[in-house]
Order: sequence, then C-alpha cells, then structure tokens
Amino acid sequence: MPSAPYWLGPAVHPVYARLVYAELLRQGLTATQLQTNSPLDWQRLLHDKHFLNLNQLHTLLLQAIAVSGQPWLGFAVGMHTDVSAHGPAGYAAVTASTLQEGILLSERYASLRQHLARFRLESVEPPVLVLDELKVPDTLREYLLGHFVTGMLRLLETLGGQPLQQLIRIDWPLARPDWWAEVQDYAAHWCFASDALRIHLPQGLLQQPCLGADADACAQALRDCEHQLERQQRGGSLSERIKLRLLRCEPPYPTLAALAAQENLSARTLIRHLHSEGTRYQTLLDDLRSEQATWLLLHSELSMERIAERLGYQDTSNFSRTFRRWHGCTPRDYRLRHPPQPAPTNG
Repeated sequence: MPSAPYWLGPAVHPVYARLVYAELLRQGLTATQLQTNSPLDWQRLLHDKHFLNLNQLHTLLLQAIAVSGQPWLGFAVGMHTDVSAHGPAGYAAVTASTLQEGILLSERYASLRQHLARFRLESVEPPVLVLDELKVPDTLREYLLGHFVTGMLRLLETLGGQPLQQLIRIDWPLARPDWWAEVQDYAAHWCFASDALRIHLPQGLLQQPCLGADADACAQALRDCEHQLERQQRGGSLSERIKLRLLRCEPPYPTLAALAAQENLSARTLIRHLHSEGTRYQTLLDDLRSEQATWLLLHSELSMERIAERLGYQDTSNFSRTFRRWHGCTPRDYRLRHPPQPAPTNG
C-alpha cells in the first residue's frame, strides 16, 4: 500500500475542487446528485481553505468522472480555470511584461497552489513547455494531464489575448484515447505515446507583451507570492506543520506538550497560536484519524479491529463511536456503502 504521507499529505488547493464542482453544475448536474453517496463532503470543500490531500482528490475526481460520464473531464475543467484560481501567482503572471516572464513566474510559484506537477520551458525558441509530473497517480493521469494542458492554454490566452489551439502541437504521453474526438480541437496537431507531456508553441510567442502588463501590480503580486513561498518553505502555517508531524507518526500519537516542544513553544503558546488559526490540537488529530480511517476502509481489506489498532484506539467500539460522529455512520456501514477499491498506484 502506498505510504500515508504520499496519499494524505497536502496536494492541491481546494479551489481546484470548486472548479470541478462548478463544471459539473455547468453540465446540468445538481448539488443533490453530487452529494448523494459521495464519501466526500462537497459543501465543506467549497468553503475550506486547507489543501486537499491526494486521497481526497483521487476520490473526488473519480466520482466526478463517473457522474459526468466524461473521461475527458479534465480538459473541460482546465479550459474554465480562470487566472484568479491561481491566486497571487496568477496575478503576477497576467501583469508580467511578456508572456515568457509570465510563464517563468507561474513555474516558480506553482507549489503555492498544487504539488502535483509543473510546466517548465524546455525550449525558448521555438517555445516548448514540458510538464514535470511530481505526484500524479496513474488512475488520475488522464484527468490531470488534460487539466494541465487546457489550464496552461487558458493562461497563455489570457496573457496574450489570442486563441492558440490551431497554432500548437501537443505531445501526449499516453496512447490515443477512445474519446480523442472530444478534445482533438484543442490543438492543431497531436503526437501520442510521447515520453512526456509537451506543448509546442508558435515561434515568437514568448516575446509578446502581456495585455495586462503592469509593473506596480506585478511587484505587489510578487511580494505576496514570496511571502507565501517563504511560509511554505518553513512548513506552512503552524496547524499545517502540526498535521504533517502527526501524519509521520505511528500511534501512540505525541501529546500537545511534546509537539509544542518540537516547535520550540510552550504548550500554552501552541494552543494560542492554533486558536488564532481557527483550530485545536484535538481537531487536527481527529481530522488526520478520519482521513486515515476512510483511506484504510476504501483501499484495504483490514478488519475493523486492525484499523482501530492502526489509528491508536484501544477498542473497536470506541473507534466505531468516534467514526459515527465524524461521518454519521459506523465504519462497517461506510465500507458497505463504498466498497474497497484497489489502492491506486503512484506511477
């Protein structure tokens, strides 16, 4: 089974879940249809500000593809991804002086929004963008590559103001899909079974000025980006750091005092800082255990007793009562509603 840090560590900003939700509504599905039999709380995702982990993203996207009946859903979501979805990095790119500067800025600050993959300039003239896949499970690869392709095209068209589909070639690192006719118009030329995802852009594109070029606005956006990047490199907010520490632990989990010592804080100061971020130690621990519990129920055949033990519970009944409080049903009922799935590979 893939490691817990890989699947339960932060992966994407929840804005990308909201984009999926919006696309499904755009296609005529209702909020009730999306909530029915879903192992995820869509409403919470629509209002949360914390990164989704890869397990949550995996569940969300597979459900979205299933209810839409569209294996090519990622292309549609990417094409409707506005620059504002990328946060300060998007504003920095759109106010840069040239398209090349905008692309380089989006590459530098990609991790502020997601840890799955990033585009980089493989060649400047003629310009070629290649996608470095960092954390892309095989089961999500078609969706994510499609989203990255059209998301980048949307960004470039916003920066330059001109449609690019009929001017580009896409190297697609998978076999030609059965549904290719649904997406073939996104590029004039396609090359399948490539060694990586590449977008070949027209000569001279990168030297074009951005429509929204604004040195002052760009400088402000860059200050915001650098501030967020510095915090991320320190491990994120205190609550994010605490959750990652807990994720790397085996039961019994460390006490609040022990975690405070690891952060060079007193227990009282840790409590105060977590309160200022709108959370508590017990909430972080409960969230982590809830995520681990659903992961094990969905992707393993472990017994309830073994899962309870893995999560540090002394007896199964205590685990069952707590799980009911989290999800409104017992672990056994949850597994019956959502039969175990093979653990997805990480490529």
